[in-house]
Amino acid sequence: MRQQRVRILKTNSRFLSASSWWTGEWSECSRSCNGGLRTREVLCKRRISAVEEKVLDDSACSSARPSFTEPCSNHSCPPEWLALDWSECTPSCGPGYRHRVVLCKSGESGDTLPDSKCPKNGRPTSRVRCNLQRCPPPVWVTGPWGECSARCGLGQEMRSVQCLAHTGQPSNECLEHQRPAAMQQCKSKCDASLPCKDVSTVAYCPLVLRFKFCNRPYFRQMCCKTCQGH
Repeated sequence: MRQQRVRILKTNSRFLSASSWWTGEWSECSRSCNGGLRTREVLCKRRISAVEEKVLDDSACSSARPSFTEPCSNHSCPPEWLALDWSECTPSCGPGYRHRVVLCKSGESGDTLPDSKCPKNGRPTSRVRCNLQRCPPPVWVTGPWGECSARCGLGQEMRSVQCLAHTGQPSNECLEHQRPAAMQQCKSKCDASLPCKDVSTVAYCPLVLRFKFCNRPYFRQMCCKTCQGH
């Protein structure tokens, strides 16, 4: 019985050992170039059986603690493309584009280099299509009324009428039945001191008299001299 206990103690003693440092696998480097760091786990352990180890405080290991970091990827980075932020969509409605600045940067100093120094195939795009919202339709735009054609009584006044897009450019997409009037009748206050004469641009005054239209205010005004006394 005593011999069996001694045999068991000797067997167990083979698995008991002094504390020692255990190191894990190195991690990936924090950078692919221009110098980075990689890390690993470092623990102070003691084996207490064939299949079990116990983690101890670092002070339990008497030897120097192995490093848990080391430098890596110390070679210089090659030149690379740097894309800045996208601009607003232009124009503000309808089909448009966003733009951004794309620079070739030195991997080592960060200085801007000629585009030829960076890989041609890897250049980021500097323009993309965009469409924020549908543009408002063209509208009829009218100008102010001009002067009345008659200095006394009834006449006509005119104004400009244009179909304009939201950009202010002329358009032909306005609805014709919504077109505002470009001409309308007007009336000027008569001045008794003004001479009575036919409007120079009117050639039909003899016909007005012949067909007895002088009793109509418009024709009496346009053909004042001809209609005088009738």
